[in-house]
Amino acid sequence: MATYLDRILEGHRAAAATDPRAFDALVDAARAAGPARGFTVALRAAAATELAVIAEVKRRSPSRGDLARDLDPAATAGAYERGGAACLSVLTDEAWFGGSADDLRTARAAVSVPVLRKDFTVDVRDVCDARLMGADAVLLIVAALDDPELADLHALAVELGLDVLVEVHDEAELERAVAVGAEVVGVNQRDLATFEVDTDRAVRVVAAMPANVVRVAESGIRGPADSARLADAGFHAVLVGESIVTAGDPAASVTALRTPRR
Repeated sequence: MATYLDRILEGHRAAAATDPRAFDALVDAARAAGPARGFTVALRAAAATELAVIAEVKRRSPSRGDLARDLDPAATAGAYERGGAACLSVLTDEAWFGGSADDLRTARAAVSVPVLRKDFTVDVRDVCDARLMGADAVLLIVAALDDPELADLHALAVELGLDVLVEVHDEAELERAVAVGAEVVGVNQRDLATFEVDTDRAVRVVAAMPANVVRVAESGIRGPADSARLADAGFHAVLVGESIVTAGDPAASVTALRTPRR
């Protein structure tokens, strides 16, 4: 039976296979794009004194459906920045998450912090598109890529001036992320096959993470108790979407997640 991830990737790979755009022209345009804001630098700076928060602009999810049907990307991004988010993440997948490149452009224009393009990156054109729509960082999901793809997409992103959040789910995927030189590694507590959340996953995997990488916990973070536990486990940052995008006061919700360093 096809999993959520299988079905999502099938659509993205089919779109990539029929993309008529010339890669060389896209690379040239991406290289000429304006300077990126430093995603990794911002996380390291915030993490020196607290658990950094990457706050996500997210309209819907495959498991929960609509989260914020009438979401205003600019207003949401502004609230996150007021709450002290170190960076933003913006979903640009349309079919499954209701996002778009316009959501990213609008959100980024409303804030001064770096912005991650959150999507299922499977092709070199996807990396170029991230740079062209104004993203400062791109997501690479180890479970979605083979080793040559992971290495090539990571190298291209770095060449184009993008930072990279490399997402893993277990120790084997962590080894693959480290092998391509990942500087920022996220542990997703959500199983992308079933979309179920295992809130112990991040704490298990962080023990194997190298000391020199920025360690990010993703998914299943509902409030300050969760963020405090993850900070104590050794994470530098959390990436949070559903619990803050559905909160009555997103700025206050972001602030509450910023656990001070002990």
